[in-house]
Amino acid sequence: MSPHVVVDTESGLAPWRQVHDQLTRLIGSGALPVGTRLPAVRRFANDLGLAPGTIARAYRELEQAGLVRTGRARGTVVAEGVTPDPRSALTDLAREYTAAARALGVDAATAAAAVHAAYDSATDLT
Repeated sequence: MSPHVVVDTESGLAPWRQVHDQLTRLIGSGALPVGTRLPAVRRFANDLGLAPGTIARAYRELEQAGLVRTGRARGTVVAEGVTPDPRSALTDLAREYTAAARALGVDAATAAAAVHAAYDSATDLT
């Protein structure tokens, strides 16, 4: 079963980056625990309607960050020693939000104001 990853080709953010960022959040949150095997590159690419090279790049970047390990026999698995990092998740989310705001033609001040308004109006942030 593939992890729940959604790629929006209209977002302005490269598909490999979207896959990378979503997997980073899933790993960092514990939704993909240590030892979890990620789908094979070709299968995951097919599931998402992407080129295998797109998934391969996301996996390479995850491996360079120490989040996954790849071996011939085991495939790509979530690495040991991964601890949640909320700053990393926030950076990834901010990158996605920024791409979406730019695609809408919104300037940085307007985008930041929208974040502040949403944050202030949220009643349950936990």
